[in-house]
Amino acid sequence: QVQLVESGGGLVQAGGSLRLSCAASGGSFSRYAMGWFRQAPGKERDFVATISGNGLWTYYVDSVKGRFTISRDNAKNTVYLQMNSLKPEDTAVYYCAARPGYGNVYVTESTYDNWGQGTQVTVSS
Repeated sequence: QVQLVESGGGLVQAGGSLRLSCAASGGSFSRYAMGWFRQAPGKERDFVATISGNGLWTYYVDSVKGRFTISRDNAKNTVYLQMNSLKPEDTAVYYCAARPGYGNVYVTESTYDNWGQGTQVTVSS
């Protein structure tokens, strides 16, 4: 099991940027594929981005391609989500998640077995 703590959320105007961080502890971080998911008010939690344990592979939901970048620093046991050109529809609680996966990426929420507590991102118009 790995413990995850997100940070970096906040209030930003449309067109602005935020960088989310997710610090991991309790496991061999590079063995884990990491994912970012988000849940808007009244909606289900949705996939946003994922990165393989070795950092070589990434995948994004279409709505954030070209605006968001997922990255990781295995020496710091941290995964990041750089969010640029934010839109009001990006408003949600953002969660990071982990599952075993050194060389693969995973988009399905149910395959992740470690979750952070979430961080709120609010984009004003």
